[in-house]
Amino acid sequence: MRTNRVLLAAAAAVTAFALTGCGGDGGDETGKIPTAGDGTSSAGTGKGTAGGGNGKDEVAVYIEGVRAYVKCLRENGIDAPDPDANGQVELGDAGALKKNPTFVKAQQKCSSLHPPVPAEIERRLAPKLTPEQIKKQFEYADCMQKNGAPDFPDPEPDGNVYGDVQWDSSTAAAKRAARTCAPIIGNPVEQGPGKG
Repeated sequence: MRTNRVLLAAAAAVTAFALTGCGGDGGDETGKIPTAGDGTSSAGTGKGTAGGGNGKDEVAVYIEGVRAYVKCLRENGIDAPDPDANGQVELGDAGALKKNPTFVKAQQKCSSLHPPVPAEIERRLAPKLTPEQIKKQFEYADCMQKNGAPDFPDPEPDGNVYGDVQWDSSTAAAKRAARTCAPIIGNPVEQGPGKG
């Protein structure tokens, strides 16, 4: 549903066909990120937060997952670049990729290797909102919650929503709330069929 993406759009860091996740320093003392292909490293910067049961931070674990995904794409005929210093992979035009049968097959084989984007990564990529935009995000969330979508997520102080946030946008009440609250953020509401 379009409205489900409205508040969460700032947190969306990865799309199905054009990865835009980012990462940190790869979790080692040298500040390098291993490449996807041969186990060598390239320079990288950044910091991660503690996570992962094996002593590596969540950013390093994420980067390793992205490297595995890229390696799989390469093994299936896609000339994918290594993740950059932020863990981003630029695969090109999403529309063209959807029409590329080699990419579609590779994506089907490799998509399970791509890790979910950690909240720390989302924070790094999130747009910096103006005070007015932040105010509108809070007003929108409050409106949604009061008008039929009580599970709609509250934004963090910077106005963005991070992590794997779930809310049920499919209920009739949530859809009514979306129509009611859309003007707050200036988002056009999906129109029903016209008469005549």
